[in-house]
Amino acid sequence: MNRFLNTALLAIAITIPTVIAPIALQAQDHKSYHDKRHNDDHDWNDHEDQAYRLYLKQNHRKYREFSTQKDNRQQAYWGWRHQHSDALLKIDIR
Repeated sequence: MNRFLNTALLAIAITIPTVIAPIALQAQDHKSYHDKRHNDDHDWNDHEDQAYRLYLKQNHRKYREFSTQKDNRQQAYWGWRHQHSDALLKIDIR
């Protein structure tokens, strides 16, 4: 009986991280930012990352992950982004 209990606990211990890990990774993929000046929310995705890289290039700045930028730099980007649509930036939307 003891051997059965140990085997069952080991099986559960191995199974739980396998089930939970994809859920945790999926939650990290979705980032949303609030634009205070325009009072709207923006989802961070591949298109937004492309636009952000163009913004950095236009402003002669080195790439730094958006989430690590200070609030005033993020707000400056959102101001620029409201003036530059995906069509204007020629970002392919699929």
